[in-house]
Amino acid sequence: MDTIENFNHILLFKTNICCDNDKQLLHNLLDNHPHIQCWNIDMEDSDCVLRIISYTLPREQIIEMINHHGYQCCELT
Repeated sequence: MDTIENFNHILLFKTNICCDNDKQLLHNLLDNHPHIQCWNIDMEDSDCVLRIISYTLPREQIIEMINHHGYQCCELT
């Protein structure tokens, strides 16, 4: 029987976080968040893709958290 793997815990967002100072904010915000297992941002991608691994954190909450700090963030579709 084939097993279908679920990737719902990998959350992708388009942001405007594109420099090291901006990335430092993410370190302060996301590194110690209890519901985020891992995260990274690709600042070389034109969409400045933020990738978060979380099994419990809703996408909307991440978007609100990033937007609250003055950055643009939306789900990457």
